[in-house]
Amino acid sequence: MDKLKIRGGHRLQGTLEVSGAKNAALPELCAALLSAEPVTLANVPRLQDVSTMLKLIRNMGVTAEHHEDGRVTLDAGGLNNPEAPYELVKTMRASVLVLGPLLARLGRARVSLPGGCAIGARPINFHLQGLQQLGVSHQLAQGYVDAEVDNGRMHGGTVYFDIPSVTATENILMAAVLADGITTIKNAAREPEVGNLIDMLTGMGARIVGRDSDTLVVEGVKKLRPARIRILPDRIETGTYLVAVAAVGGELTLTNCDPSLLPSLFEKLRAAGVKVEEGRDTIRVARKGPLKGVDLKTMPYPGFPTDLQAQMMALMCLAQGLSMITETIFENRFMHVAELRRMGADIRVDGHSAIVNGTGSLLGAKVMATDLRASASLVVAGLAAEGVTEISRVYHLDRGYDDLVGKLTRVGASIHREAE
Repeated sequence: MDKLKIRGGHRLQGTLEVSGAKNAALPELCAALLSAEPVTLANVPRLQDVSTMLKLIRNMGVTAEHHEDGRVTLDAGGLNNPEAPYELVKTMRASVLVLGPLLARLGRARVSLPGGCAIGARPINFHLQGLQQLGVSHQLAQGYVDAEVDNGRMHGGTVYFDIPSVTATENILMAAVLADGITTIKNAAREPEVGNLIDMLTGMGARIVGRDSDTLVVEGVKKLRPARIRILPDRIETGTYLVAVAAVGGELTLTNCDPSLLPSLFEKLRAAGVKVEEGRDTIRVARKGPLKGVDLKTMPYPGFPTDLQAQMMALMCLAQGLSMITETIFENRFMHVAELRRMGADIRVDGHSAIVNGTGSLLGAKVMATDLRASASLVVAGLAAEGVTEISRVYHLDRGYDDLVGKLTRVGASIHREAE
């Protein structure tokens, strides 16, 4: 098992390219199962979760190749295995996204209940209840979901989510595009990654109305055609690097990004005293003066992303004054608090809120990553801390950040990876 060693205090300067979005690539790899024709995805990041998903769909009879230029070419013409076994999905919650496509193409699916980061229950009941409305029956046994289309082909229906769920919205979308009739999804998630999936599906011939709204209407078609789609830039990777510059100081230009995806983060960074300039596909960030504390509450898009909450908490530890951070999406997403305290942070947790008393500095320490975004928060803290920070269990970072060490090193950070 590897660890990261970071010597803090090195300002970040230069240009850094953002990779494609993990949370768009994973559902779109699954969407390729919907067609017997070849599909090409561009700008696919090199991440452990992507490798796991490719291994999973290859096990189902799909040919898939990840090319050096970031393209992934897929051919699901040979799709013949409707099972997603525990051995392949235990580290990745997104594996449940094969459920809808398998039911649409093969009429049945056997999918292991997913694993992944321990940041909350994230049950799949929304997925199953939605699929029931399309004519799917299921049972849970021995850690698996066994699902089958009742009469050979799904039919349209109305699906309502009590809470907007990104993966449930994506699963129902993928199931509905090949169902008979009209499907309406109400209180659908509006995240940009859902929009990117809709772009892919419509490019394959699906009929979907309502992109970027909370109501999606899908008219089923008989089959889908070949397509080529580009994965949108990773807004969470983008935000992580913006917060890192805010924490340690310096001036950085991010390229291959989409500034329109992060309005809530820009608002909070500017309120904290950070300069942010938006271009068409670039963002320039600089911080030279002291940081001010700001409050934030995580919300479904376009609210503040839960996946940037931990990084912002690390930043607020370096600010002056009090900040209150409220988590409304996942019930167990403050596990990084204990590790930040080891670095000298003054944080008090009260239910779903964390009150941060910013002291303006942190001290390097040995800390342990507990999940993907908590890992990123410790990197942010380590970049700004006095002395050396050692972060263990960094395999979490491999799941969501493409070449994080290389990118940060090239813009001035003192960070390297070594065996534990």
